[in-house]
Amino acid sequence: MGARTIINVTMVEEASALDEVVVIGYGTQRKEAVTGSVASIGGRELTEIQSGNVSQALQGRVAGVEMSQTSTRPGSEMQIRIRGTRSLNASNDPLVVLDGIPFMGNMSDINPNDIKSIDILKDASATAIYGSRGANGVILVTTNKGQAGASAKISYNGYVGVKNVFAKYPMMNGSEFEKYRQESLNNGASWSYSAEEIPGTNTDWQDLFFQTGVVNSHDAALAGGMEKGSYSFGAGYYNETTVVPGQKFTRLSVRGSLEKEISRFKIGYTTQNAYGIVENETNNPLYGVLTLSPLINPYNADGALKHIVTMGTDDYVNPLEMKGLSDRGEQVQTRKSFSSYNTLYGEVKLYDGLKYRINVGLNYRKSDYGDYNSLNTMVTGRSKATVESNLTTNWATEHLLYYDKTFANKHIINAVAMYSAEQTTYNKSKMSAEDVPADYQQYFNLGLATGIKTINPADQDYWQRGLSSLMARVSYNYDGRYMLSATVRHDESSVLAKGHQGHTYPAVSAGWNIKNESFMKDLALINQLKFRIGYGETSNQAVNPYATRGGLGIKYYNFGPADNQFGYYVNTLPNNSLGWEYSTTWNYGLDFRLLNGRLSGTLEYYVQNTNDILLQLSLPPTAGVDGSYWSNIGKTQNKGVELALNFDILQDVNGWNWDVGFNFYSNSNKIVELASGVDRDENNGWFVGKPIDVIFDYKKIGVWQTNDPMGDVTKYEGSTAMPGMIKVEYTGEYNADGTPTRVIGGQDRQVLGTVEPNFQGGFNTRVGYKGFDLTLIGVFKSGGMLVSSIHAPSSYLNLLTGRRNNVNVNYWTQTNPTNDYPGINKVGGDVPKYGSTMAYFDASYLKIRAITLGYNFESKLLSKIGISNARIYATVQNPFVLFSPFNKETGMDPETNSPARENQAVESNSTQPSRQLTVAYNTPATRNWIFGLNFSF
Repeated sequence: MGARTIINVTMVEEASALDEVVVIGYGTQRKEAVTGSVASIGGRELTEIQSGNVSQALQGRVAGVEMSQTSTRPGSEMQIRIRGTRSLNASNDPLVVLDGIPFMGNMSDINPNDIKSIDILKDASATAIYGSRGANGVILVTTNKGQAGASAKISYNGYVGVKNVFAKYPMMNGSEFEKYRQESLNNGASWSYSAEEIPGTNTDWQDLFFQTGVVNSHDAALAGGMEKGSYSFGAGYYNETTVVPGQKFTRLSVRGSLEKEISRFKIGYTTQNAYGIVENETNNPLYGVLTLSPLINPYNADGALKHIVTMGTDDYVNPLEMKGLSDRGEQVQTRKSFSSYNTLYGEVKLYDGLKYRINVGLNYRKSDYGDYNSLNTMVTGRSKATVESNLTTNWATEHLLYYDKTFANKHIINAVAMYSAEQTTYNKSKMSAEDVPADYQQYFNLGLATGIKTINPADQDYWQRGLSSLMARVSYNYDGRYMLSATVRHDESSVLAKGHQGHTYPAVSAGWNIKNESFMKDLALINQLKFRIGYGETSNQAVNPYATRGGLGIKYYNFGPADNQFGYYVNTLPNNSLGWEYSTTWNYGLDFRLLNGRLSGTLEYYVQNTNDILLQLSLPPTAGVDGSYWSNIGKTQNKGVELALNFDILQDVNGWNWDVGFNFYSNSNKIVELASGVDRDENNGWFVGKPIDVIFDYKKIGVWQTNDPMGDVTKYEGSTAMPGMIKVEYTGEYNADGTPTRVIGGQDRQVLGTVEPNFQGGFNTRVGYKGFDLTLIGVFKSGGMLVSSIHAPSSYLNLLTGRRNNVNVNYWTQTNPTNDYPGINKVGGDVPKYGSTMAYFDASYLKIRAITLGYNFESKLLSKIGISNARIYATVQNPFVLFSPFNKETGMDPETNSPARENQAVESNSTQPSRQLTVAYNTPATRNWIFGLNFSF
C-alpha cells in the first residue's frame, strides 16, 4: 500500500492523496490547497464499524469530533459535538449537509453503506460559508454515485450478528440481599419479608429477562455510466433486535442518482428515502427487573409465571410476563417514520472557467407514534392508548456562480457566489384515551375508547422558519506555495426579532506550503510541510420560532367542571431586540508528510470566543410571569489542541502490510460572562471561569465513623446525625475549640468538576498478510466526571433502605467501617442524605470498539465465476474495556446511555442539567458478534 496523508483524521490514503479533493462546502478543493480545518473519512473506514447509524461509525475516528450515546435503544441518535460546547441554551448540534443541501432529518435516516465520504468543517474559516448554521461545525455527507463511461457494476454488502449483554447491572444476589435486608431490619426498618420472599431463593431476574439480540443488514447496488453520464441505484434492509424483549429497529432504504452532461449543460438528481420502524423505544421494564427481590420465585407451583409479585407492601407486574405482552398485543409501542431527501441540480458553462449551478432540495419527513397499554401491564388502573403525528417539510434553493481559472501556470483563482433561500414547516398533534374496549384495537381508533379522551394543548405544535442568504468566497493559490481564501456571508433569519434578523460573517485563511520552497527541495525526508492560519466568524440562531414574541402557557383548574377546563398565563416574555449569538475563531494548523509518506499527520490549535449568547433567563416571582425570556447575554470560550497521525510501518514486505492511525484532542471551555455581571447561576449550574457542564454538589469525603477523626458527627450534621452517614466537606469557619460554627448546608455545595474529559481520542491499526487482514479500532478518554444514575438514589436503585433490591455496593456497617458507601437507613428517609454524591466516577477509559478478521479472495479465482472482488469477515464489537474506574467497580460499559433526568424518580442535591448524559438503567450495552460478506460483479 502506498503513502498516505490525512487532514485531522486517521485514514488510509494512496500516494496521490495530495492530488485528491475534499468537499469544503459549495465546491471541492485539492487537499494540498486546503487552508481551513477540514477532516475527511472515506466510506470504507465508515463500514469498519457495522452499525445502523453512521454517527456510531465515526466515534473516535476524527480529532475534535466527539460522539456520545444519548441512548442504547435501537434507532437512537448520537450527540455530536465538534470542538466542544459553546452555547448555554441554544443548540450545539452541527449542521449536516447531504449531497449539497442542508439536511433536516436524523442521521439514522441515512444508510451508512450509501455514503462515499464524510468531510467535517471544524474552524470558522471553513464553516463561515454556511453562516448561522455553521456555528457548531458542519458535516458534509456525500453519497455513492456512478462514474461516467464505467460499465455496470452490481455489488452486495451484508452481515448478520448476535448481541449479548456486555455486563449485567450490578444488583445483589439472594445471599447478598438477605444480609442487606437483615441489616436494614437491625437499623429499625418498618418493612419486612413478604410472603413470597423465601430466604435461600436466588432468582437472577436479569438472566431470566434478557435475551440474545440479532442484527441483519443487506445492501445491493447497481452503478455505472454512459458517455458523459452516470447512474447509481440501491436498496438496503437493516433490522436490529436488542437484549430487551420487544425492542426492535427496522429500516428500509432506497437511493438513486442520475447525472447527464449535454453539450454545455449538466443535469442531475439524487434521492435518499428511508422507512423506519422503532418498536418499544421507551417501554422500559428494567426498573422492576432490577429492584425485585432475588428471594422471590417468579413461577407458581405449576410452573406458570405469576402475574403479580409482591415485595414488602408493594405489588409489581411480573416483568418476565411482560416479555410476551408485545407479541400478544397487550403492550405495543411503535414509531413509524418515512423520509425522502431529494436534490435536483443543473449546471451550465457560461464562459471559459465560468459556470452557473442551481440546487433545489425537496425534503419530507413523517413520523407516526402509537402506544397502547392493556390492563395486564399494570397492577391497577385503566388501559390507555396514545397517538402522535409529526410532519416536517423543507424546501431549499441555491443559485451559485463559479469561476475557476489558472493563469501562467502559477496563479489559480477559484471563486463562488451564491444566493439561497429555504423554509421549514413542522406540525405535531397528539391525543390519548383511556378504557380501550379490546386489546386488538390498540391505538388505531381512540374514538371507541369509553374513558377520558385528552387533547393537551401543550402537546400540539406548529411552526415555520425561514432563512435567506448571500455568500461569496474567493481562493487564490500562487505556484502551490502561497494560498489565501476569503469568505463573506450574510444571513436573514425569521426566528429573530425584527430589525435584528440579519448578520454578516467574514472569514479569511492562509496557507504556506513550505515544502514547495526552493530551500526545502533537498530535504528528502520531508514530503509535505504546510502551515495554515485562519480567522472567521459564525453565528447561532438556533432558538425556536416565535421565541422573540413571548408565549402563553396553560394551567388546569382544580375546581369547577370535570372536563379539563384550563386558563392561560404568560410563561415567556417577548424580546423585540433578540439577535444573533456569534463566535469568532482563530485556528492554527500544521500538515506534514515525512519519510516518503510513511508518517503523516496534522497538528492544530484553536481559540473560539462566543458572545451575545442566546440565554433563556428565569424570572423572579415579582415579575408577574411564571416563566422566562430569551436574551443575548453572556460569553463563553473554547480552546483546544488536536493531533492526528498515520504510520505506514510495513508496505508489502514479503506480503505483509501494517499501518497505525492515532488521533488525540483536548478541548476546554469556560463561561466568561453571565447575565447582569453575576459570577454564578446555581440553578443552571453555570459559574464564571468554570466549564459549561460542571457538577455542582456536596463533596463526598467518606462516611462518618464511630470514632471519627473530625469529631462528633452531630456538630456538623445536627442532633439526629449518626455514624454511617455520608460525610461531605465542610467549608465554613471553626470555633476556637475546633468545632464548626454551623451545621453543613447548601452553602457547602461546590463545583466538583466537569463531565468534559481532559483529553480523548482514538486509534486504529491494520495488519495484512496476502489476502488476510486484522483490524483493531479503539477509543479512549482521560479525566472528567461520569455520572452513574444507577448509583444515585434518584433512580431508586441505590436507596440503601432494604425495601427493594439494591446495587451491590460496599455499604457501611459497624463491622465493615468502609468509606465507600453509607450504612442502611442512616438518616434521610427514602433517600440517603447527600445521596447524589454516590453517583460520581472518574470517566476515564480505554475501549476496544471492534476487532475484525477478514479475507479477500484472489481475483484470478473470482474472475472465473464472474466476480470482480469478494471479501468475508468476522467482527467482535465492544470486546472489552480497560483503565476504567467505573468498569472496575461495576463491570459495566462506561459510555453514557441516557439523558440526565431519565429514569429518575426524585430530584437530587446535584444541579445536573438535563443536557448532560449519564449511565442509567436503559437498554444495556452489548457485545456483538458480526459475520459479513461483500462482493461485486
